[in-house]
Amino acid sequence: MKVFGATRRVGMLSALAALALSACAHPSSNQTAIRAKLLAAQVSQLGAQARQLADRATRSAIRATQPTVLVTKPRHPGLRNTSSGSACPSASSLVPPSNPIAPLSRGCVRSLARHPRRMFRDIERRTFDYFWDTADPLTGLSPDRWPSRGPSSISAVGFALTADVIGAYRGYVSRRAAAARVLKVLSFLWSLPQGSGHRRDAGYHGFFYHFLNMRTGLRYRNSELSTMDTTLLMAGVLTAAEYFDRDTPTERRIRRLANRLYRRVNWRWAAPGASGLVSMAWYPGSGFSKWRWHGYNEASILYILGLGSPTHPLRKNAWKAWSATDKRHLRGLGGLTLLSFGPQFGYQYTAAWIDLRGIADSFMRSEGETYFLNATIATLVQRRYAIIDPKGWAGYGRNIWGFTACDGPGYVRAPYHGRMRQFYGYAARGITKNNVDDGTIAPTAAIGSLLFAPRYVTEATQALLRRYGDMIYTRYGFLDSFNPSFTDAKLAKTGHVVPGRGWVDGAFLGIDQGPIIAMIENERSHLIWRIMRRNPYIRAGLLRAGFTGGWLSRAQTRTARRDGRRIRSRHRGARPAVAPSRRKPLFRRNWSDRG
Repeated sequence: MKVFGATRRVGMLSALAALALSACAHPSSNQTAIRAKLLAAQVSQLGAQARQLADRATRSAIRATQPTVLVTKPRHPGLRNTSSGSACPSASSLVPPSNPIAPLSRGCVRSLARHPRRMFRDIERRTFDYFWDTADPLTGLSPDRWPSRGPSSISAVGFALTADVIGAYRGYVSRRAAAARVLKVLSFLWSLPQGSGHRRDAGYHGFFYHFLNMRTGLRYRNSELSTMDTTLLMAGVLTAAEYFDRDTPTERRIRRLANRLYRRVNWRWAAPGASGLVSMAWYPGSGFSKWRWHGYNEASILYILGLGSPTHPLRKNAWKAWSATDKRHLRGLGGLTLLSFGPQFGYQYTAAWIDLRGIADSFMRSEGETYFLNATIATLVQRRYAIIDPKGWAGYGRNIWGFTACDGPGYVRAPYHGRMRQFYGYAARGITKNNVDDGTIAPTAAIGSLLFAPRYVTEATQALLRRYGDMIYTRYGFLDSFNPSFTDAKLAKTGHVVPGRGWVDGAFLGIDQGPIIAMIENERSHLIWRIMRRNPYIRAGLLRAGFTGGWLSRAQTRTARRDGRRIRSRHRGARPAVAPSRRKPLFRRNWSDRG
């Protein structure tokens, strides 16, 4: 009725306006002409207001009767979607477009940027939909990158399992559907052959090859047996085992398979030699790589899971050997000490699953800091680097930053500001002298650091949406990376160039999407942290590595029981046992390293 009432008012006002303009065109006196002009102006103003009311009512009626919103196909991958809605349609309501990386409209992304809570909820949901929709329907494996066809990455599978837990908790899918998906993945992984063969196996000694065939699950081409990627897979496996704790056949099988997969990993075999250091890779025929995991990097979670194993644990000196070279990575910054690692993912991966606040090993205790505080300092340093912008790249600033391993325009030299500059494809981007900075920015570097510096990351995410959202924000969240400084479309090896605005990647990467959804949920509810605190393998690994303080020093029996009652799935339309928004505020003015 509102639609037709508003339309009727528009018609009446239009008729009055026509009469007024007619009187104005054939005045009987000057006074009549003046009154006619005033009437025409007033009617025109009222008509505009009525038309706005009619448009709003019409849009509401259309949304009520047609909940599915179609996405128009852009004329070119570089052109943004031409729909101009003021609010973003939900990812689940969109019909898959013929161009799967088509960005959302400018009005949509800017409306999201005005409301931080809604913004992060939207990003989390779309990132979950990425993992849920892109998994292979038969095996459940997640692709390394999408939409290009290629292998599955086992680290992406680990993040996907974590996303399944978040989806069940948030009610994006039912707990039953999420459990079925997790069971499919774990059953498939357990059924895959393990051995020293070249192509007929999926792994060896419990470890998996970095890349697996999406359909068969066997080794993809000549990929390496990866210790780090297997670690990220096991982190997701243990997350699923802790969350799905009900006494049902499906969830009992999930826990049983998860324990089998983790206990099968022979961590000690992967650390040849007396040093206790873990090898980065192993190859059939040639054996272990000469490179070992040592010094500060993303492998802290590898050593924690390896030390916590009840079947094949690492040697007791493994953590000490790994952290022995930490002093080489120390940097003094205005009275603070930073344990430096260039790309931001090195600080994010462990913190995605393990609550590092208030706990420290012997090295960090000697420095009077924690790894969580160190990650916070690193985040602020990245932001400061973008403000200074020593190389003069376009776009860098106080709210546009984020450097990590990500895609790039390609290994080419291209002109920028009158001289030739070197650009790169996929590379470990960072701010140290050993890393690449070619003007490429990755949203995951900032958003995946939400817990480290909530205020600055929130401002950065809002700025990304306002300035570049109609280029990089899609039905599945943010594309992997973009580069405002690269503007030559003919030289781009990947992605596409938006005229006048720069290069945009044409893919999503599972290992970059993963930190986004995990860290947003940890900021909202501490879900992953709380359930992983209960895990006996995580706790044992931290204690054997020498961590003390914080939640490790508290009595855990009562806490585990209380958390177990609270962490129950939120079914669609149902209210969680404890509303996440009431547990703690999403954004803090004064963030700190709290235990």
